[in-house]
Amino acid sequence: MFHPLRVAEVRPLTDDSVTISFEVPEELRAAYRYAPGQHIAIRRRVDGAEVRRTYSLCDPVPAGPGPHGDDGDGSGGAGPRRLRVGVRLVEDGEFSTYAFKELAAGDVLDVMTPAGRFVLEPRPGRFAAVVGGSGITPVLSQIATVLSREPRASFCLIRSDRTTASTMFLEEVADLKDRWPDRFHLVSALSREEQQAGLASGRLDQDRLTALIPALLPVAEVDGWYLCGPLGLVTAAERALRALGVPRSRVHQEIFHVDEAPAAPVGAIPGGATVRATLDGRAGGWPAVDGESVLETVLRNRSDAPYACKGGVCGTCRTKLVSGEVRMDRNFALEPEETEAGYVLACQSHPVTPVVEVDFDA
Repeated sequence: MFHPLRVAEVRPLTDDSVTISFEVPEELRAAYRYAPGQHIAIRRRVDGAEVRRTYSLCDPVPAGPGPHGDDGDGSGGAGPRRLRVGVRLVEDGEFSTYAFKELAAGDVLDVMTPAGRFVLEPRPGRFAAVVGGSGITPVLSQIATVLSREPRASFCLIRSDRTTASTMFLEEVADLKDRWPDRFHLVSALSREEQQAGLASGRLDQDRLTALIPALLPVAEVDGWYLCGPLGLVTAAERALRALGVPRSRVHQEIFHVDEAPAAPVGAIPGGATVRATLDGRAGGWPAVDGESVLETVLRNRSDAPYACKGGVCGTCRTKLVSGEVRMDRNFALEPEETEAGYVLACQSHPVTPVVEVDFDA
């Protein structure tokens, strides 16, 4: 669900990125409680068209009673006073350009309540992450939360960036290292700049990660791996971990910056297809237009259907396939156990049977 939130601050982070902080009014704090690693969707209208973008929350979960903390002031509040995200400028990016050049404190934007399953709840154990570029954003929240909440946890962060100047949250990560030198291990690689110490410059590809990871930590003892960033890096890290014998159940991933790929044509279903959907306890059924996704069919009739990226990345449109069959063009958001349980991404799913029934509430 979206609510209008006032921008508290827009702060430069690097030459091509900023952080945006939103004020959360007291009556909405319970709705904006979040787990470390979750994201929010931001909505605005441009020339009459709706633009949505998804950004991960970067701050640690505020301390307090309850599973996701409170406002952090010891008053027992029900949620955060502020939400903060990092936004990197993308070439021709409709929202990032606006955020970078025009957005200012006092402006109001529609912000969806936190979502996402790329989550690390504080618990004892050894954890590690491989991130690239703005993929540090959700992992920063995970590291800060788990290390502050759980004294028996440790974390190894392997991060890849182009240059030092382009590295997001450079000082905040360094602060974490200073605060927990015995429990936080940081390894940085730059692809376009030589470092005086640390790894040699160059991309972290599969072969390099396969050799690097065992040299940094005992692979078999890591309880959870968190991969986040561009598709190429996440794929390379996943394959390296598979080659090192890491069980798939211990690997969690979130993709950033996937280039749009043209969808393959969908054959027409004789007599047409019907999409039935349950959303917020209300059910309905509507004829599908040839070539459109399940989400597009539902949105024509239910404007409150959940979505953000429409690219198969964020997982906001996750829904349970109750009956019928769909073809899912691509999936960068659902874990294998979710697809095995019957979940699909509505934005990427096309009916291949005359009737398809989905449940967004499942």
